[in-house]
Amino acid sequence: MSATSKVFALEPELRFIGVASALGAPVVDPQEGPAALRRLGIVAAVRRAGRNAGWGASIEAPAGRGMAALGALLDEVAREVAATLAGGRLPVVLGGDHAIAAGTWRGVGRALGQSPGLLWIDAHLDAHTPHSSPSQNAHGMPLAALLGIGAPAMADIAGPVLDPAHVAAIGVRSYEDEEMQLLAAHGVRVYGLGEIRRRGLAAVFAEALVRVAGDGRPFGVSIDLDVLDPCGAPGVTTPVAGGLGVGELAGALAGCARGGRCAAIEIAEYCPARDVQGLTARAAIDLLEAICRADGDALRQQEATHGARNYAPLPAVFASGSGCWLTDVDGRRYLDLMSAYSAVSFGHAHPRLVATLSAQAARLAVTSRAYSNDRLPPFLRRLTDITGYDRALPVNTGAEAVETAIKAARKWAYKVKGVPDGEAGIVVCRGNFHGRSTTIVGFSSEAQYRDGFGPFAPGFRSIPYGDAAALEAAITPHTAAFLVEPIQGEGGIVIPPDGYLAACADICRRHDVLLIADEVQTGLGRTGYLLASEHDGVRPDGVILGKALGGGLLPVSAFLADERVMQVFTPGDHGSTFGGNALSAAVAAEALELLFDEDLVARSAALGPWLLARLAEIARGSPLIRAVRGRGLFAGIEVDATRVDAAALAGALLHRGVLTKDTHATVLRIAPPLTIGQDELEWGLARIAEVFADAGKAQPRLPRAA
Repeated sequence: MSATSKVFALEPELRFIGVASALGAPVVDPQEGPAALRRLGIVAAVRRAGRNAGWGASIEAPAGRGMAALGALLDEVAREVAATLAGGRLPVVLGGDHAIAAGTWRGVGRALGQSPGLLWIDAHLDAHTPHSSPSQNAHGMPLAALLGIGAPAMADIAGPVLDPAHVAAIGVRSYEDEEMQLLAAHGVRVYGLGEIRRRGLAAVFAEALVRVAGDGRPFGVSIDLDVLDPCGAPGVTTPVAGGLGVGELAGALAGCARGGRCAAIEIAEYCPARDVQGLTARAAIDLLEAICRADGDALRQQEATHGARNYAPLPAVFASGSGCWLTDVDGRRYLDLMSAYSAVSFGHAHPRLVATLSAQAARLAVTSRAYSNDRLPPFLRRLTDITGYDRALPVNTGAEAVETAIKAARKWAYKVKGVPDGEAGIVVCRGNFHGRSTTIVGFSSEAQYRDGFGPFAPGFRSIPYGDAAALEAAITPHTAAFLVEPIQGEGGIVIPPDGYLAACADICRRHDVLLIADEVQTGLGRTGYLLASEHDGVRPDGVILGKALGGGLLPVSAFLADERVMQVFTPGDHGSTFGGNALSAAVAAEALELLFDEDLVARSAALGPWLLARLAEIARGSPLIRAVRGRGLFAGIEVDATRVDAAALAGALLHRGVLTKDTHATVLRIAPPLTIGQDELEWGLARIAEVFADAGKAQPRLPRAA
């Protein structure tokens, strides 16, 4: 095989080889590592990354100790690795102590007919010989042995020795001078932790990868888990203070196994007995999943091939998020000005919410509402205290909460108002978006939402949004409720006239009709008030909350109302297996506390006018913008649809690292996490200004009026 060829024509199946050995280590702890990682799902991690994988061989250490036993083990490892490669599979070797590397990489070279390049990722150099080693432990000798130096039982395994010009050691922070001198004499490049901190791991890793594989040479990755900071990965043989974080190393390794040139992967020295919380195992699994991760194009193709075609997402595939930033699978960062339609109002991976989720998931998650749990009652009490309603009915999605509200309104009409059975009506507004269940799309004014999904449930009457007189005219003695969004989000961030909701509330009171506000997107601080209804000084009879209530981690929603409405529900009338589960209740309760602890409602109220002023400034400089509107951190930029497509603008912003989304190709939505800083928001707005400026240059000049 030539040095510039791929190892495989296509990305191969990964075949795991567990080496249950501690022959080279001072303790027996790593011997149980491979079996523990297998139990904990490391093979499944590869499948999650979109690759085929299976367990191959489990190699046990031979009887006895010393170099003779170790040599026999290394020869068996080399044979198994070579056979795996020869069979067209990519070997993933799980140690055991790191001495097994002396067998792994000779086996790789044996199968390839040449030495591979090697990324040696370790806190230690492992480049001792029997003459230089203070401890005489063989797990400190494999790199020297792979260069053909040191103990014959390790150095003489059949196969080509490594070419030092194609070896790079990364993350080193603990070694003896003799090791460094030996590697320097042979020309091995060592990237210590100090250099990594100065230059950044991404830059160091990119340079190291060019060194080991820049000539098209097949390469491998050997990871000793002690390269990680022991605070996050304590379960290793010889921990060293400091070290790399799991996330930063995973980011550097991401996609290393793409393209058919990665010849093998090795992960060594996991000690389950020292890993009571499973942190180190989780780290090993995360690192391997990152190595095997496909690129964005491949992942989008998988989604297009295997998923239903009910979405057409923008061309980005995200792998992680923090605060108001997202990072895609290829390492590019984006400012999130969408926050998942307000679901991520607290930012991505808020530490308090993640800690709550993790702790509760380890204790109790779901029991169903057939039983009570200890997290739901405090959550219900806090939610009703904050909003001022008597009762809350927890469910999952916003659409489910809307359906719950519809059921409540109808039964209230029959049991309390006295509407004849089957005659209750609900008034809705044109341009509404309350979800996509068959009931809800039946009263949508968007043709696509209805096309092909009938017949639809009767009992809904649609009126123009923002027209209180139209509501009065639509009400009959059989009307149960008026269902309305205080701001129509999907409709284009449409804000009704001042006083509209107050007028509707007065009309509903006079006609004994329930006013139900859908605040799934606008609730919990989005518009600068706890509820957007408060802008008009209105307290609806019922409120629907969702999205932000789950803290950006789980689907949590609720219908809230006073006793006069909620009294209509009796056991068996309505239910949701996951609604009100302990995990969701714990996270939602913590989200409510964050709302006040971080003063996010006031933050939205303060940043909102500044945001609208900056958007208005951009609009004054662009003839493509027809209007800017919004409240709090909820804004829309309406464009001239005869000259530009808002969807195309969203795509242009994506290329500049800003995430937003159009609605109906006419409006760009701006709804960042409420935790966003003004400087971050300003950066995003500058990119928006650039996109409109560029789009304007591409437009033909309109003739001047005579």
